[in-house]
This record gives sequence, structure tokens and C-alpha cells, in this order.
Amino acid sequence: MKIKDTKSLCPECGKPLDAEVFSEDGKVFIKKTCDEHGEFVNTYWGDEELYKRAEKFTPSITAVNNPSVEDSAPCPSNCGLCSKHETSTVLGLIDVTNRCNLRCPVCFANAAAAGYLYEPTQDEIRQMLRNLRNLEPYPCPAIQYAGGEPTVRKDLVELVAMAKEEGFTHVQIATNGLRLARKESLAKELKEAGCNTIYLAFDGVTPEPYINNRGKDLLPQKLQAIENCRKAGLGMVLVPTLIKGVNDHQVGEIIKFAFDNNDIIYGVNFQPVSFAGRTPADEVEEQRITIPDFVKIIEDESDGQVSTDAFYPPSFVEPIARFISALDGEDRPKVTLNCHQHCGIATYVFRDKTEGPGKDKLIPITDFIDVEDLCEKIDEYADIILEGKFAAKKRVLASATKRLPRMVHKSKSPENLDISRILLNVFTKRSYDALGDFSKDAMLISCMHFMDPFNFDEDRVKKCVIHYATPDGRIIPFCTMNSMYRQDVEQEFAKPLKSKN
Repeated sequence: MKIKDTKSLCPECGKPLDAEVFSEDGKVFIKKTCDEHGEFVNTYWGDEELYKRAEKFTPSITAVNNPSVEDSAPCPSNCGLCSKHETSTVLGLIDVTNRCNLRCPVCFANAAAAGYLYEPTQDEIRQMLRNLRNLEPYPCPAIQYAGGEPTVRKDLVELVAMAKEEGFTHVQIATNGLRLARKESLAKELKEAGCNTIYLAFDGVTPEPYINNRGKDLLPQKLQAIENCRKAGLGMVLVPTLIKGVNDHQVGEIIKFAFDNNDIIYGVNFQPVSFAGRTPADEVEEQRITIPDFVKIIEDESDGQVSTDAFYPPSFVEPIARFISALDGEDRPKVTLNCHQHCGIATYVFRDKTEGPGKDKLIPITDFIDVEDLCEKIDEYADIILEGKFAAKKRVLASATKRLPRMVHKSKSPENLDISRILLNVFTKRSYDALGDFSKDAMLISCMHFMDPFNFDEDRVKKCVIHYATPDGRIIPFCTMNSMYRQDVEQEFAKPLKSKN
């Protein structure tokens, strides 16, 4: 059954094509035909019912007022951002190098194998930071340095400090962790410069996934990197690249590992392999893991403790952002997770260890809070505040103080967890410390399924909130950068590799 029409890409030549998203046998597929390379039919979402459930949380539109390029060509042929784009930048990315100290077979950036050096200067990087901060009406609040492997740059600590100078409240580094493991002082230096989070590639708890995904056993280095960040007090998120038959059977063990190290690890963001860059394309359907596949894996590996119903798309929490902004006197949120409802999925999970060694119980937040009821009530509170009647904010906070505790089923919540107090602190204090109080007991389990030319959907691109800044002044959505623009951008600003002779 046809669901919608959209635009996609030819996986062979990259040409934009008309496409159809349709359901069949309980799954959702995307189909398109290239005049030169024929028809392509690929899985979009592995479960039609979960696809429909996510549809209930269609995000808002928060377009930028000052797009960087003219709307002069059909999407996605002129990214930059253009006026067709429907969201502002929540997380900016800057590739600070295409050098890497690994040759991973699954690298979507094709790092270290291009035959040229792409490494923006500090002046170019500062201008890219400013381009992200100059977005209107709201500057980009968070930046991630990526690559390549950003830690191969000797000036990375300076770049972190630069991002703070330019006004970014959150700075994170996507890394394989090798240099963090080898140089114990690096984590401390990054922390002191203002780095908030290490986004650590972490594919499993045994050597095999690393041998397949990265070409060698890197587990000892990963563990050392975590230990060095622990010594520095530098928080981490684990980022496993999921490939069917390689490490999908370790999802539960990865989550357990994160909980065992939750003094320093506060989230796991699983990323099913994207078939771009250097990833193999001849076995796409065999290796594809979609978001529904991911949540079903977690349900199975947790013996049903964390069910598929515990997960929601990021846009689900928009009412929370709206409420907090209303408390701050703003008529709309400065930051809201309004990416497309089919881009990702997440939940918060707690661990109850009161049943004894080896009997830990995982408890998703949805087990003891009706989160849909909570968000609906919070949205009502935001409406009351924004109406601006007499003492509205004071009345809302008084009501929330009484109402929120009644929305928590204490008998089902983890032992010794005062979730009502924690939530109230998050809403009333609205600070990093309040969020930290929440995250020290909870683990964010999320999945972002980045697109490739096989499952590319223009509708998702228009609502992308993760954008690359490039040296030519453009700001390009993540999935179009990696599916279409990366090579051209890098080559325009590349330098020849120095000869070893």
C-alpha cells in the first residue's frame, strides 16, 4: 500500500529520483527507478506498525530566517541551508581533518583513504563556528568536532576552547579513542578547555566486532580511553555501529557495560551501519538494521524488560522544550529536537540492583510514568504560561509540584529513586547540574538511523537538525553531506598529500 511520494537518490550515480514509500507484508519500503541503472527497492522501516506509531509525533517547523544559499534547485541538489529546510541546527558538525589513525571498513566518511589532505585551518574553523552561531532566530547551541579522527590534530584542545569562545554551550568530540588511550593527559586537557562529552565509537564487549568493523581488536584501547576519561571527569556517550550478524547480538551486553560504568557513561547511541563512504553496498538488505529491528533486539535481549513501547522519536519531547522556554519567558524554544519522526528513537532506562548480584532489572521510564500523559500536561502548562494571565508561572509551578508526584507509580519505579524531585529540579532549575542529577540514575538508550542513497528520503532531509558547517559557508544536513556532498567539499579545500620520497 502506498504511503507517500518523496524524492530519493540513485545508489549508483547519485542522481535525485522520484520515489515512493509503501508498505507490504508488515514492513515499509522505498522504491525508485533510474533511467540508467534501473529499479531499486529497499527497506525503509522494518515494521509498519512502529512506523505508524512514530507518525503521531510529527515535529514542528523551525526554519532559519537567514538561509545560506538561494532556493534555486530541487531538493537536495542545492543544500546549504536553503529556504526549503524546515528545521534549525541543533547540533553542528565540523570535520576538522580527513586524516585517521585507522582504516575502518565501515567508515561513512571514507576517512584516510581519499588520497588528499582535507584539514581546515583554525581561521576557517572559527568562521564555520561563527556561521553556525549566526543562524537566526536562534544560534546553534552545540558543536561536534569530527573527521576523520579529530584527535590526530595537535591543536584540538585549542579548537575546543575556540568553540567555547564563540558561544557554544556544548562541545563534543567524535573519536575512536585511540589517542585518548595512549595519552592520559589528553582527556584532562580537553575537559579543562571546555569539552563536555566524548562521543566514543564502541562496537562491542569482545574483540570480534572491532576486528570486523575496524580491522583490528581495539577493545583494550577503548577500555583505557574510558579509564582516562574517568580520571579526568570527562563524560562519555558510547556509539556502536550496528551491523547485522556482527554485533547486533551484543546490544544487551553493551547496555550492561554502560550501566557498569555509569559514573562516566551516560548514554548509548546505537547507529545502524549507513551504506555510504566505504561500507559495502552489495549486501545492503542482508546487513540493514532499521529502527524497528533495533528496538526489537533490545526487547529480546532484555527478556522483555525494555519493550518496543518504551521508545519514542526525539520529537516526542518537544512539549518539554516548549514548557521550559515558557518558564524562561520565551514564546518558542531556542532548542528543540524536532528532527523527522523516522530519524531516530530513544528512551531512558534505569537499573534496579536490589534483587542481588547478577539479577539486575532494567526499568524504562515508561514503566512508572505515563510519559504521553506527562507531555500532554506539560503542553497545557506551557499554554497557560504563554497566555500570560496573572501569576501564570507561579500557579503552574505550584500545580506541577502537586501534580507530577501523582503521575509517578512509585511501586514500579527503581528503589530509592525520587523521580518526582528530579523532574521538578530539571524543570525549575533548568541547568546542567539538574540534568546531571537525572542522568546519573538513568541511561539514555537511543538509535539514530542515518540515511544512505538506498533509503534516502527528502522528507527526512528537510527536517534534519544535525548539520555540517563547511569552509565555503554552507551548512549541510548530515545525510546529504555523506550521501552527496562530502567528496566535492573536501576536494575543493584539499591539499595534495606530501610525498614520502
